[in-house]
Amino acid sequence: MNTVDTPSETSKKATACIVLADGTTFYGQGFGATGQIEAELCFNTSMTGYQEIMTDPSYAGQAVTFTFPHIGNTGITFEDSETSNPVARAMIVKHFPTKPSNYRSEQTLSEWLEKTGKIGVSNIDTRRLTRAIRQQGAPHVAIEHNPNGTFDIPKLLKAARDFVGLEGLDLAQEVTVDKSYGWDEERWTWPDGYSKNNNNAKKVVAIDFGAKRNILRCLTSAGCDVVVLPATASAQDVLAHNPQGVFLSNGPGDPAATGIYAVPMIKGILEHKEIPIFGICLGHQMLALALGAKTIKMNHGHHGANHPVKEISTGKVEITSMNHGFAVDSQSLPENVNETHISLFDGSNCGIELANRPVFSVQHHPEASPGPQDSFYLFERFAAAIS
Repeated sequence: MNTVDTPSETSKKATACIVLADGTTFYGQGFGATGQIEAELCFNTSMTGYQEIMTDPSYAGQAVTFTFPHIGNTGITFEDSETSNPVARAMIVKHFPTKPSNYRSEQTLSEWLEKTGKIGVSNIDTRRLTRAIRQQGAPHVAIEHNPNGTFDIPKLLKAARDFVGLEGLDLAQEVTVDKSYGWDEERWTWPDGYSKNNNNAKKVVAIDFGAKRNILRCLTSAGCDVVVLPATASAQDVLAHNPQGVFLSNGPGDPAATGIYAVPMIKGILEHKEIPIFGICLGHQMLALALGAKTIKMNHGHHGANHPVKEISTGKVEITSMNHGFAVDSQSLPENVNETHISLFDGSNCGIELANRPVFSVQHHPEASPGPQDSFYLFERFAAAIS
């Protein structure tokens, strides 16, 4: 019989439930929006940045379990979002969010989720749920928030089992922009906040597979004049802007599916040997595919802001932020592609470079500042490669 989790403090007054595809059910207290969603379930070990995580387009199609128990305490500050609204389908936390204690807060977490149509579930044994994710490998789930506390468990179980999952799914087109735009905002600094720079001379085209705003800010702060193009842009679309460099952004979904249209574009750019290329996360995987490597689905992925990554050439270890469920298969790298970074958690690939060319990428997120500046050199390296 499938295990049913009913915490003693909440089982009689549960307003939300989580049903895994194997039948395991968790009851808790709902907050934010009401309704039902299906998703791939992952966990994130970060101790800060829940707003940035929820608004990271790379989480499209996923519900996020936060292992850190205090989520919501700093409220919501709109300028901290990585995109306009939360993209993750739901968030799961241990404690019901408390009143914010943060002078910058503009809204409570619960109000923000309700306004943007996203479900939150609290009073969950997140340690047990995390173990289930590790054991099952990013399980499919159905989540419902119903203030009446009535749930059709067989219906939710069927919904979880019917969820198609992320393998073979192109989600970049769901989160990319509709049309090109320019970007001139730089990284946040104290006490002025964000500033603008319209005087950069190094013209860079950024392909938006689900780009985080702070990546674009880091490019601008490194001296790049950035124009953003949709994920479906062709090589001809990119080259029409006469770029001195091309950036491939993060994003969600299966890289092999997005690669159907993105790989031909990247191959077209690679034919122009004078153009440096830099990729992050899904952009890293897209570049690897274009160079002849393969990607694989991970058991439960890497999601957190405490992942040690080693730069092979120097031996330097960086504390990085990660968010990916797929990885580049290092065993499939062609002879002219070097592995530059590896995860010290499991040895998986975290970076590549094309031999004798300013073409490189990393799996982790250097813009997310977990180190806090361990990986900023990557943006500077890219800018320096632009003639």
